[in-house]
Amino acid sequence: MVVQVKPSSHHCSKTIEGTQQKVEANILLLGAENVGKSALTVRFITRRFIGEYGEIESIYSHIDTVDGREISFNIWDSLYPQDSAITESISEKQLQWADGVILVYSICDRSSFKVVRQQVQRIRHASRKMSATAPIIIVGNKRDLQHRRTVSSEEGRLLALSEDCVFFEISAAETYHGVLLVFHGLIDLIKESRALRKGAAGIKSIVRSMSTVFGKKRAE
Repeated sequence: MVVQVKPSSHHCSKTIEGTQQKVEANILLLGAENVGKSALTVRFITRRFIGEYGEIESIYSHIDTVDGREISFNIWDSLYPQDSAITESISEKQLQWADGVILVYSICDRSSFKVVRQQVQRIRHASRKMSATAPIIIVGNKRDLQHRRTVSSEEGRLLALSEDCVFFEISAAETYHGVLLVFHGLIDLIKESRALRKGAAGIKSIVRSMSTVFGKKRAE
């Protein structure tokens, strides 16, 4: 079973890339250590579950088809430095690079949920200084370990709703389908975000043109 919550504000058309057949998307994975970020990524790319990973930061490349269109995924599987402040765990370089962000916590580790809460707030704060805001999906992983649960599904939903994020609760160990929904869902959000930016840029261009025309008329 996969639990999913979407914010009501996302209602744009998914068919926004026109005739462009290939889309590239940079996806940043964040969260505390041992929450399954690498397992989530490798499960998506290979369909296989591998439970043990070393402390290695990697960028994976993968091509997949979403809604009949070829998507080139670049996935930055980041490390969480245990001895650093939360503001240092996410760099400005990462946020400028990312088209979309996946924040992962373990439902068995309340401290990892706290890290995600702090990281999403850090991203929102940093985004106010940037021209664009990358869409965010919050993922509660390890749903198969219900007997060890310390973070309820409701807490994950409420955090996502309060921060205007999409929420999934999945088990990367049990099923590939839930992982696929996360990555494909983020592609939909990235497309929507790009469409909104393109529309906003078009409106600004029209306003500038009108201002120029009216300025010339007043000068005459």
